Amino acid sequence: VEWPDEAKSGDFVIAVYGDDKVFDQLTALYGGKTHKGQPVKLVNASSVSQLNNAHLVYLADNKSGDFDAVLGQTTGKPTLLITDKNNLGEQGANINFKVVGGKLKFEINEAAFSKNNLKVSSSLLSMAIVI
Repeated sequence: VEWPDEAKSGDFVIAVYGDDKVFDQLTALYGGKTHKGQPVKLVNASSVSQLNNAHLVYLADNKSGDFDAVLGQTTGKPTLLITDKNNLGEQGANINFKVVGGKLKFEINEAAFSKNNLKVSSSLLSMAIVI
């Protein structure tokens, strides 16, 4: 995924909303590291308002009731919204994980990428269910 130039300064903020285990895993993998020259800052969000300046937001299944609020907070901003519940890709998430035939797959909503001024690589698209 490529972010626009205006999002390429300061910290690269990854926010996790609703899943401490995912936050812990991401902290173990990316804590203290950089993303394309930007220091990675991880946020374990407890409210939608904490997602305001994130480059990437992971919305856990157990917080999917807040999807509309999260979408409202991220649409039009250079924020990659990743979700984990059926139908959220069709509703506007950039990437949505889902189980198909007993296997974990992911959907990419190309229109959502355009709305957020993000570019998705052709190699990522080739692995996804494009919606």
